Amino acid sequence: MTRRYLPTTLPRLAAARDADGPEVLDPVVAEDDAEETEYAALMTAADASAELLGGLPDGQRRRVVVVAETTTAGASVAWRDVVAVHADDHDDADPDDDLAWWATQEIDDLLGSA
Repeated sequence: MTRRYLPTTLPRLAAARDADGPEVLDPVVAEDDAEETEYAALMTAADASAELLGGLPDGQRRRVVVVAETTTAGASVAWRDVVAVHADDHDDADPDDDLAWWATQEIDDLLGSA
């Protein structure tokens, strides 16, 4: 399995929830399953997410990273591949802050908190 970190935003996550899977925007792939490598991939994807936040309204400017596991790095991503979502707790969080972890069954709660 390949763990992929997909940078996105809350509005894009909401749209993807209604589709078959999240939009894949230059996913970051962890080179191995070491904790340090996965954390580096997560934070790289969080930086890419931050670049997508310009122009979003209040309540929606949070970095969001969808974590998916696929058979290969180039495979399409479906909702069944999503294993978690990481997101800022509030708008305009400090880029050095860690992201909060959300289970897949909590995605609706995350979107409702925006």
